Amino acid sequence: MWMTVGEQRFAITLADATAAQSLAALAPLTLEMSDLHRNEKYATLPRALPVQASRPGTIRNGDLMLYGKDTLVVFYKDFNSTYAYTRLGHVNDTSKLAQALGQGTVQVTFSYD
Repeated sequence: MWMTVGEQRFAITLADATAAQSLAALAPLTLEMSDLHRNEKYATLPRALPVQASRPGTIRNGDLMLYGKDTLVVFYKDFNSTYAYTRLGHVNDTSKLAQALGQGTVQVTFSYD
């Protein structure tokens, strides 16, 4: 799967999970993603996905997660967390991810082409 932010395109490896397959079924999908805590972008999905949440402890730059049943989150910094998420996948090359996501709200497209 691909995630496009402006002119930057990032390959995503989806997790082997029902929630990740459900996200893939929504593609192509364009979301306005808001910033939270200067380490993540989030947006509400058009429908709920299956939940299999766990507490990962450490969040990694590039993690693609589901918070609750319908909030998609892209993390762009490493940090520790006590929150529970359903793992959806990971951005393969995060070297320019934080720069592409920038500050504030950003439009992000998830697709297969």
